[in-house]
Amino acid sequence: MFTGIIEESGCVVALRQTSQGVNLTIKADLVTQDTLAGDSVAVNGCCLTVTGMEGDLLNFDLLAETLRCTNLGQLQEGSVVNLERPLATNGRLGGHFVQGHIDCTSPVVSFEKVGADYRLEVELPPQFARYMIHKGSITIDGISLTAAEVREKNFVVWIIPHTLAVTNLGRRKTGERVNLEFDLLAKYLERLTQA
Repeated sequence: MFTGIIEESGCVVALRQTSQGVNLTIKADLVTQDTLAGDSVAVNGCCLTVTGMEGDLLNFDLLAETLRCTNLGQLQEGSVVNLERPLATNGRLGGHFVQGHIDCTSPVVSFEKVGADYRLEVELPPQFARYMIHKGSITIDGISLTAAEVREKNFVVWIIPHTLAVTNLGRRKTGERVNLEFDLLAKYLERLTQA
């Protein structure tokens, strides 16, 4: 379980094709502390298992399903990724409940500076629109954000300068696909009401 509060941005240093998929190596500082092989780390919001470590390098195996359902298949050497370790039982829940299970990717419609802040508009896939509410939680590339506007085909979040500085959002361009994870509580509520 994660919170969507990014701990640091890491840098992709290697991508190697394997018989199983892709081996991903990321350079990180903070996230490598107290992390062991077998631990989970959210990379752009996708929960991955650390398959090996060496100093400040973390290794992950990306299977075909992960590459299909996330934007991790678009990574290149030098790409910057958002990193978060799982929530400790004595930790603060500063964002919202995030599983690290990406629902889909969706393109950035627009990203612009407005005053001191930044307005990010993302296409809203119709099959997930029912999980979005005004002022509700959404995870974009692992970042817990609040929906400021929800429309039929897109939604808007506002980004403060601090979030822009400590995540990879500042590098996003119109048309690029971002990972989306919709609110876990909304999904459970839907399931319970169907029962």
